[in-house]
Amino acid sequence: MPLTKNTKVVKLNDGNEIPVIGLGTFRSGPNEVYQAVLDGIKAGVRHIDTAYAYGNEEEIGTALTQAFKEGLVKREELFITTKMWGVDYADPESAIKLSLKKLQLDYVDLYMIHWPVALTKKFDAAGNVVNVSYLPNGKRDLDHSNNFVKTWTYFQDLVAKGLTKSIGVSNFTIAKLTELLAAPTTKIVPCVNQIEAHLYLLQPELLAFCKSKGIHVEAHTPLGGADAAELLKNPVIVELAKKYQASSAQILISWALWRGTIVLPKSVKAERIHDNLFTVELSNEDGEKINAIGKNAQKRFVNPDWSPFIVFDDDEKHGVVGASGWKNPNPTTVSN
Repeated sequence: MPLTKNTKVVKLNDGNEIPVIGLGTFRSGPNEVYQAVLDGIKAGVRHIDTAYAYGNEEEIGTALTQAFKEGLVKREELFITTKMWGVDYADPESAIKLSLKKLQLDYVDLYMIHWPVALTKKFDAAGNVVNVSYLPNGKRDLDHSNNFVKTWTYFQDLVAKGLTKSIGVSNFTIAKLTELLAAPTTKIVPCVNQIEAHLYLLQPELLAFCKSKGIHVEAHTPLGGADAAELLKNPVIVELAKKYQASSAQILISWALWRGTIVLPKSVKAERIHDNLFTVELSNEDGEKINAIGKNAQKRFVNPDWSPFIVFDDDEKHGVVGASGWKNPNPTTVSN
């Protein structure tokens, strides 16, 4: 089948609808993301994913305001996601209000716990919050007085207060979701779990678990991020791209949709943002061909060191390799 522009939406467990293809903005830097968002909206993007810790909410907000001013799109036609960083576990309401101010919005469509681990809130000499502070031993300074179960109780209030339409989590494993869902204080099931997912990180058990609980999975880093060439040049992907007369990226995005996930390809180039909206209907046989790649190559590209807290508690069980021990050299930048 030919490439077609994909405008499909799916219904979340709270009744809200989300476009299945979004524009990822992780590592979309200053003077890049403004134009990327405008180009995306002009191309037909209606789902934009960001986070407080990406440091680009303000620029995205300026782009959104400009798009509204030009009449390119109406607010209700967009699905905007942002995320609470670990330093704000004790006060999500203040965090989302700050994000809304930066985004120049009255509400977001989806607000998420970015990682299932709290960080100690510290300030630099100028009084600015440091996104990631480190202990003398080089480890991230974790806040052991807060946890995601407790924070989720605050998150639930954000919906009632009209600050967000939906709430979800990011980088949660089966064990973390099980703990959250079992808590007596959990009254709202997360509508989304955003995780790293691509042909080298299938996570079928996590996908199946989320589906059984009515939680949609969003795939971040679907093209491999900084390691995109490794995925895009895979011989099977190149072969299928020729077969469907598509690009390798379009095949990977189409496969993510074939798996039933929402997908968040990131780009700052207008032509790629445009092309990423066009997908093909993969046959089940071809979908399984791509699955077969990952069964022998489980690799995580985003794996910061949160020790002693273990985020990806099942990686060893599944033989997933990754950048364990990775340390962010710049405390003003973060990981997806």
